[in-house]
Amino acid sequence: MRNLFFLLALCCTAAADKVKSTATLIPEVTSVAPGDPFTVALKLEHPAEWHSYYLQSGGVELPPSITWKLPDGSKAGAIQWPVPEVKEGFSGKSFVYSGSPVFLVEITPPSTLSEGEAFTFSATANWQICANSCIDEEAIFSLNLPVSKNKVIDPEQTGLFETARQSIPKSLPSEISRSAKPDSASPDTVRLAIKGIRARPVDFIPNEPYLKALSENGKVTPIEDGFLLTLERKKTDFLDDPIPQGNSISGILVGPPNYIIPETRIAQPAPESISLGELLKILGGMFLGGMILNLMPCVFPVIGLKIMSFVQQAGEKRRSIALHGMSFATGVLASFGVLSGILFVARAAAIRDGTALKGWGYQLQDPNVVVVLVLLMFILGLNMFGLFEMGTSATSVGGKLQNKSGHLGSFFSGVLATVVATPCSGPFLGVAIGATLALPSGQFFLSFTAMALGLALPYLILSFYPSLVEALPRPGAWMESFKQAMSFLLFGSAGYFLWFYAGLIGQEYLLAPIFGLCLIAIAAWVYGRWFLPHRTRKARGIAVVTALVCFGAGVLLTLPPKPSILEWQAWSEEKTAALLSEGTPVYIDFTAQWCFTCQVNKKVAYTDKVIALAKQKGVVFLKADKSAPNSAIEAKLEKLGRTAIPVNVLLLPDKEPVITPAILTPGILTDLFKQIPDPDK
Repeated sequence: MRNLFFLLALCCTAAADKVKSTATLIPEVTSVAPGDPFTVALKLEHPAEWHSYYLQSGGVELPPSITWKLPDGSKAGAIQWPVPEVKEGFSGKSFVYSGSPVFLVEITPPSTLSEGEAFTFSATANWQICANSCIDEEAIFSLNLPVSKNKVIDPEQTGLFETARQSIPKSLPSEISRSAKPDSASPDTVRLAIKGIRARPVDFIPNEPYLKALSENGKVTPIEDGFLLTLERKKTDFLDDPIPQGNSISGILVGPPNYIIPETRIAQPAPESISLGELLKILGGMFLGGMILNLMPCVFPVIGLKIMSFVQQAGEKRRSIALHGMSFATGVLASFGVLSGILFVARAAAIRDGTALKGWGYQLQDPNVVVVLVLLMFILGLNMFGLFEMGTSATSVGGKLQNKSGHLGSFFSGVLATVVATPCSGPFLGVAIGATLALPSGQFFLSFTAMALGLALPYLILSFYPSLVEALPRPGAWMESFKQAMSFLLFGSAGYFLWFYAGLIGQEYLLAPIFGLCLIAIAAWVYGRWFLPHRTRKARGIAVVTALVCFGAGVLLTLPPKPSILEWQAWSEEKTAALLSEGTPVYIDFTAQWCFTCQVNKKVAYTDKVIALAKQKGVVFLKADKSAPNSAIEAKLEKLGRTAIPVNVLLLPDKEPVITPAILTPGILTDLFKQIPDPDK
């Protein structure tokens, strides 16, 4: 649908009257001094009724950007954004500049300059203007300023720069503080507290696309020494595409005076209590999960033996047998207390650092949390299916302690039971533990206590009624079948979280996690098949190394991808023709989701250096996606003499298309883009 929107927008652009802004790059000085910063102004004069956009447009429109070519040792600062107008747009409020906006940038020349030299630099400015349709515009500038001992301000430009600086919001004074947190009554809102100001804010213009302006359903509430701004989160754009959420807020506080609100982390308050009904569901899931742990092959066979050892130690005195069972249960509870305490401390640290997400299910907005759940469910599923074993070696750990006579031995038997049982976690525990992590401290520890009681309950019952040991099912093949059957529930959970993960990272990045899970399965198979007591030491060593390599590579492949600095636009013949008519180089990738070579090319060939070179040359990247049948793409491929993808082609004005090899490397693309003349030549 988004591709259709851009196609319609391009058609509207082609049909619109030929309008164009006038752009000027104006230095504040007539000469520069070595190492002394000076300011330049990008002035845009828009046609009547057309406008450009702020850093965050409020929609899908693009703000002005400047690409600099400076001598070595120079640097350019960020664009200083004037306060934009707020008007209605397609997806809510838009933040625009009408008339003749001026954008200031600070340039620092190298300190190695000498008097009498010239400081020469160039810039390429890109921006988008919109009315009933949108047009991309570009201007290329080159400036040559003399170097003197001290920089000289141009008196003719004083008024322009004074007016421009007045339109830029002020930095926030140190006496004004700010803090942000979610609204407990409405998790889809954010509360920004500004203390130290007296004037009631008129508006707040956010830099984050997932936040709405204050004037869009927000509210202002006076508080002690300031005001509280309640802002709504924006979940989807006007095409119903999801907007990635974040945990920080910044923007412009519109006064007067106007202030820049620097990036402020949205604090994560401690988890809130849930209703009794919801808590009972979690407690039931944790208790049932603890009970199921007793059915795992590494636990079940020893239940009867353990109870009979209680009987032998107690001399068949029922009261003494029961006390041994209670000592055993105390050991289980104590060990679960230690494990849950470690988990609680880790969670508290995450909340303190702002890395935990509050609320029921809010943690699933973080791809790092979701990928951990994918790996956890998948690895536990492999374990339960029998591809490898965890926990069996633990039966020999602590043997001296558990074999002690008396209640101390029974206590450490309970500790050992927990150590042996927890690696065999049943499928009911994944969801229950995930829900428990969002609970406040009391309910958090109560949930893990329920799990411990579930594990200890059979021992307690059998210690009070030892004759029931005879009624236990005999260990056998049914236990292995039961365990393997439970693994499919875990694989189903892993598949669900993987589907959710694809929505967070983008479907085009899903191939790597799929191969990563395959490598993790290989690691589990190698470990389970060759790291066995009857194998030679050499075989076991090779098995461990191979398993670790495959496991590490698999985990790396499943991690969230690094955001790409390469921006692809949807391909069309109209878009291509328009760009070439302006003298812009066009690179087209004919690709598809099902094309394996295409996906490998994207991972391997488009390095940061390659992309930087392409941007320097002014290349626009277009993607012709034929994941679904597309007659226009097929016709274009036929013109190029190709029938199969991948096909990557570079188009230059008045020149024949250059088609790359099917398999790309950074070297191939570097050589390709080096052939393009520099934009200022």
